[in-house]
Amino acid sequence: MPINAQLLPEFDQEMANTRKALERIPEDRLGWKPHEKSGTLGWLASHLATIPHWGTVTMREDSFDVAGEMGPQLEARSLQEVLGQFDAHVKEAREALAAAADEQFQAVWTLRRGQEVIFAMPRLAVFRGMILNHLIHHRGQLTVYLRLAGAPVPALYGPSADEA
Repeated sequence: MPINAQLLPEFDQEMANTRKALERIPEDRLGWKPHEKSGTLGWLASHLATIPHWGTVTMREDSFDVAGEMGPQLEARSLQEVLGQFDAHVKEAREALAAAADEQFQAVWTLRRGQEVIFAMPRLAVFRGMILNHLIHHRGQLTVYLRLAGAPVPALYGPSADEA
């Protein structure tokens, strides 16, 4: 079975779960943060909306330089804006993933800061670690933010205290 066919069900599940969590954000709390050192709920939502775009970059480019343009940076002004950006990025990333050949996943992908190599690893490891796992990590943060902000936490891998 091709690698992309193996990844697509996982990608679809994690994106659907992430959208479910994003939908729970109370729009009037976008500026709220749980601690002075934390980002705002709006920042976290925007970050989650942007991560799928990085999946597209990972699949379509051989490297990325963080010293240059970082791509779409959304500053959440509304929940609809976040969801629209997320949906567009998920669609684009899914198309790039579905079109990828096994050889692309085995090729080395590099993250740079100017001439400095931050890491270089097979694209499959980048997609799993820096895209899917990174998204899951921040979605976990979002569920804690939701709880602390008084919003219901969605069931993701099983029931939540708010959904039987």
